[in-house]
Amino acid sequence: MTVKSYQNLDVWKNSIDLVVDVYKLTKKLPPEERYCLSDQMRRAVISIPSNIAEGQKRFTISDTVHFCSIALGSLAELETQILIVHKVYDLNVTDLQSKCEIISRMLHALIRSLRARQ
Repeated sequence: MTVKSYQNLDVWKNSIDLVVDVYKLTKKLPPEERYCLSDQMRRAVISIPSNIAEGQKRFTISDTVHFCSIALGSLAELETQILIVHKVYDLNVTDLQSKCEIISRMLHALIRSLRARQ
């Protein structure tokens, strides 16, 4: 699996789309969440494509796997925060949850593929 740029990775593209969706969702939250839940969600979602990109630019496969694992951790953090938004503010987050699940599967597949090359 040779990828010239992280921007060619579907998982990176989907993660960028997720960033946009989370920004739209956090705009719907009340102002008191601006420096708490909204900020945490934005940091977590930005971390996903950022770590995929950083890992792709590293020189070793183990480094790339490491950064993809960090992206998975950020994704899990975001999934938790999305659930909190749903429970506290009763917003429909089904689409975001589905997108997170797809990205999770893609990251796991990428990690498996990279490990097979080690």
